[in-house]
Amino acid sequence: MEYAGIGIIVLIILLIVSNIKVVPQAQAYVIERLGAFQTSWSVGLHIKIPLIDKVARRVSLKEQVLDFPPQPVITKDNVTMRIDTVVYYQITDPKAYAYGIVNPLSAIENLTATTLRNIIGDLELDETLTSREIINTKMRSILDEATDPWGIKVNRVELKNIIPPAEIQDAMERQMKAERGRREAILKAEGEKKSAILVAEGKKESAILEAEAQKAAAILRAEARKEAAIREAEGEAEAILKVQSATAEGIKKINESNPSKQVISIKSLEAFAKAADGKATKIIIPSEIQGLAGLATSLIEVAKPDNKVINK
Repeated sequence: MEYAGIGIIVLIILLIVSNIKVVPQAQAYVIERLGAFQTSWSVGLHIKIPLIDKVARRVSLKEQVLDFPPQPVITKDNVTMRIDTVVYYQITDPKAYAYGIVNPLSAIENLTATTLRNIIGDLELDETLTSREIINTKMRSILDEATDPWGIKVNRVELKNIIPPAEIQDAMERQMKAERGRREAILKAEGEKKSAILVAEGKKESAILEAEAQKAAAILRAEARKEAAIREAEGEAEAILKVQSATAEGIKKINESNPSKQVISIKSLEAFAKAADGKATKIIIPSEIQGLAGLATSLIEVAKPDNKVINK
């Protein structure tokens, strides 16, 4: 009997321990009591009633990713292409997720495909290729509103790949090559234009600098000639002043010595001799100096044999 009591106690302990549940981080447990929804357990330690409560569903609250295979869609201009999408979602209400819909992931996939077809059907091929951000925003808004009753929040939708038909791809590649060739030609022409402009500007600046250099050289030469002329004139003026000063000084000294008429006559005769300088063929002597003593001797010294002396 004792062993039976111990066994019952151990069984009760094991039953209690087995009904102690620890909910991990970023998870939630949906609890049913006698088949009906009872509550949702969040992170922490919980105890359920044995044989009455049960964990109906374990739900991850982390953000999850659904990568759907490419879906065929038709654009407004009747071009069939394949587009695969990626949906980022997160469960916000474990109860709605558990009881709102039978297969939430399949429902999201089908809803994504139909929404994508509706949006692409209103766009042409070029708009589809260049409007990814607009398509992503529209799809996220529509999916988030549709999945809200299921306890799911759609955070983001991305168009992973847009695969047009092969002939469209070939046409796009040819168009791309032609566009690159056009851009290359434009860039080359612009480069040559800029190069020609720079060369012309360089020649213009060189001509301007050369003209300025020639102008500066001409100014310097003119200033040099002007300076030389000024200095030459100053030299001649200074020489004249010195000669005049010497003459004035000589006259002053002569006046101070009070010379006689004879001395003046002799000096006059010497002046005539210097004027002749041995080259004159005719010398006119004033009559007031003819009677001086020693006139014949002076004439012999200053005149050559072929000179003629004329009395006046």
